[in-house]
Amino acid sequence: MPSGRFRWQLKAPNGRVVAVSSPVYDSAPTAERAFAELAAAGPELVARITHVREGLGWIWAVPGARDDPVARSSRAYERYATCQNAFRRFVALLTKPDLPGNRGLPAGPGLPAGSGLPAGSNHSAGPGLPP
Repeated sequence: MPSGRFRWQLKAPNGRVVAVSSPVYDSAPTAERAFAELAAAGPELVARITHVREGLGWIWAVPGARDDPVARSSRAYERYATCQNAFRRFVALLTKPDLPGNRGLPAGPGLPAGSGLPAGSNHSAGPGLPP
């Protein structure tokens, strides 16, 4: 990326972005490693569900080592229960054996969109996310 800043995003088979990295990484390999670590944790992950500060809705975030989020929902959900279900779908996608993090293959920029693979990005991927 020209800006030298990378994020991963996880897409469902229908092409919808379901999760994005909260941190911004300096290189694609660093973003890929972060995603692989998250995918390895899969079913062990827990989410913190919070109400968005401005506006309506709920978002989920996976807290990291220092309570800083490492992943979050790509959008806000109108209902708390819908947000919970979205997090469950995210975990189910992470545990799919065809994800790069689960097969040990690299992931990131250059991979086909809409395949459920993470992809690097230098922009915000949804409401309530930092640019």
